Amino acid sequence: MLQRRITATIAGNSNTSKELLLKLNISLANLSRSGHYQDALHLFVQIHSSHKLKPDIYSLSTTLAACANLRNAAFGNQLHAYALRAGLKAYPHVANTILSLYKNARDLVSVKRVFSEIQNPDVYSWTTFLSACTKMGHVDYACEVFDKMPDRDLPVYNAMITGCTENGYEDIGIGLFREMHKLDVRRDNYSFTSVLSVCDAGLLEFGRQLHSLVTKSGFSCLASVVNALITMYFNCGNVVDACKVFEEAKGYVCDHISYNVMMDGLASVGRVEEALIRFRDMLVASLRPSELTFVSVMSACLCPRVGYQVHAQAIKSGFEAYTSVSNAAITMYSSCGKIDEAYMIFARLQEKDIVSWNTMISTYAQRNLGRSAILAYLEMQSVGIRPDEFTFGSLLASSGFIEMVEMIHAFVFINGIITNIQVSNALISAYAKNERINQAYQIFHNMSPRNIITWNTLINGFLLNGFPVQGLQHFSELLMSELRPDEYTLSLALSSCARISSLRHGKQIHSYVLKNNLISKMSLGNAMITLYAKCGDLDCSLRVFNMMIEKDTISWNALISAYAQHGEGKEAVSCFKAMQDVGRIKPDQATFTAVLSACSHAGLVDDGTRIFDSMVNDYGFIPAEDHLSCMLDLLGRAGYLDEAERVINSQHIQARSDNWWALFSACAAHGNLRLGRIIAGLLLEREQDKPSVYVLLSNIYAAAGLWEEAANIRELLKRTGVMKQPGCSWIGS
Repeated sequence: MLQRRITATIAGNSNTSKELLLKLNISLANLSRSGHYQDALHLFVQIHSSHKLKPDIYSLSTTLAACANLRNAAFGNQLHAYALRAGLKAYPHVANTILSLYKNARDLVSVKRVFSEIQNPDVYSWTTFLSACTKMGHVDYACEVFDKMPDRDLPVYNAMITGCTENGYEDIGIGLFREMHKLDVRRDNYSFTSVLSVCDAGLLEFGRQLHSLVTKSGFSCLASVVNALITMYFNCGNVVDACKVFEEAKGYVCDHISYNVMMDGLASVGRVEEALIRFRDMLVASLRPSELTFVSVMSACLCPRVGYQVHAQAIKSGFEAYTSVSNAAITMYSSCGKIDEAYMIFARLQEKDIVSWNTMISTYAQRNLGRSAILAYLEMQSVGIRPDEFTFGSLLASSGFIEMVEMIHAFVFINGIITNIQVSNALISAYAKNERINQAYQIFHNMSPRNIITWNTLINGFLLNGFPVQGLQHFSELLMSELRPDEYTLSLALSSCARISSLRHGKQIHSYVLKNNLISKMSLGNAMITLYAKCGDLDCSLRVFNMMIEKDTISWNALISAYAQHGEGKEAVSCFKAMQDVGRIKPDQATFTAVLSACSHAGLVDDGTRIFDSMVNDYGFIPAEDHLSCMLDLLGRAGYLDEAERVINSQHIQARSDNWWALFSACAAHGNLRLGRIIAGLLLEREQDKPSVYVLLSNIYAAAGLWEEAANIRELLKRTGVMKQPGCSWIGS
């Protein structure tokens, strides 16, 4: 349609060629500015093929710019050839757009050739050339050219700083900014935002200096610089100063991006309620939320009620059809456990991208809905969306049976995707979880390169499958490689040492942690408490706990378990009370398992009963299997069989066979005939082929002097054909 209209315009226009070309050049510029780059290329073709018109420098430079935005190197080469034939390349505007074309196409050879052919490069030429070199990893070459430049002004410095900071050469970028300051080269908002963006916890002091310089230079009145300052403080972990910068600028500078940065930063440190308050303030300030606003807010929502309101606001603001917003809504509802709502949004989304499908597959995987994840994957393939490493990672995480893992393995192998390190890592994890550690190791062995996640996954696989020694051997190999263990690696190694009670190796890893300044890591402290407890050194466990700066629920659980393992029931109860007194740390189900186990082993009936009641009535936990076993063991050992019966028959409990067995054994130990008969009847209904039921019941009758009943039970054992295995010993055999 466009081509026919252009052809008609050119053929039927009565204006002079110059006037017509001017008109068409304006159309070219409008198409390019509005993002219709392909239409701009079609228009240029029509102009070029017309006998009446000859493209000039404006036609060519505008079309080259459109071509650069499309990264269409093939068409760009044709335009470059036309510029040479028509003698237009000598014009700086044309030469610079050709330079931009090859930069966007990531063709550094052509960039260097075109730049070398420019007789008098202007600022745009230099900045484009230096930016291309840094973005394509040739930073050393860019620095070499930069050092030889006769005049280095602000745009050139900005090009170098931005190129370095955005491509992993932060030190060089910061060094160039320091050089600017030393040489008194004027800075602008781009200079500050580029350098502020790379400041992390290790550069907090430098970030503060930049903040002072921003204030002195008068750039604190620009929203882009304020936003960069807020981001810098969040990246450095300094939430207080980030909030302070925002509050100081809120009244006169902040835009919707400022609010987005604040919401995203607060959500990233777990301050979800404050992030939602900022969203409300943004609406009150009559600032229109953007696509990114709703993505940030929905990522912070953990409460369905609030999530519904935010989603409704997104729909009201016209963002329902935006794929990124719908993807965030799917993730939000999934995190809140609302699978039906997540699927409804997914089903209604018209333009699903790879993230949409991955989000849905991941949602099913996290809920152990493996069949639904596979069906979503098959549907994804049927609509022509090609899976990526995240797709296969989610599928492998949801695979509850080995056949599915092997099928995915075959697919990624045939399609060459197995070379992707994330896919290989997911395969190692899936095979390990399905108890196929040999296949997991084979994939690891064939991988090159490997990252730290690869090593962690294999070491964890060995630990899960009962091979901690092999896990420690690979940990030693990792130490001899170019990679360095991270916090998770070291916690796995400590857990492996704990599994085999290897105090010597555990102390070596403890020394490594101290030497590498990692002792402040909470997960490592927790792992060391468990290690020393399982190796019999309770004092070291307590010493590690007391030295920890930050403690979480797992830290307290580890210490309570340590006391329980060493028979220190009263100390375990005291530790539990201290945990409650802290206030901000709440006990979980594992906490109650540990402290009830301690009470059971120490015979602390009153403490155990009180803690169990508190678990149910104060904390609202439904007793799990472990809690019930601990309570029955505690009450049974102490002879409180009636109380044990009341516990097992309470409305909170769903007793299983081993709970009844624990109580049955207590009945035998204390000669409780009434309860023993009842439990024997229940067990015989469930486990008729267990000779132990008959033997224990016979023993209970015999202990009560009911010899005839005991003999009848023995006779019943013979008639049912259930054989009692005779006892045996390896000693003296």
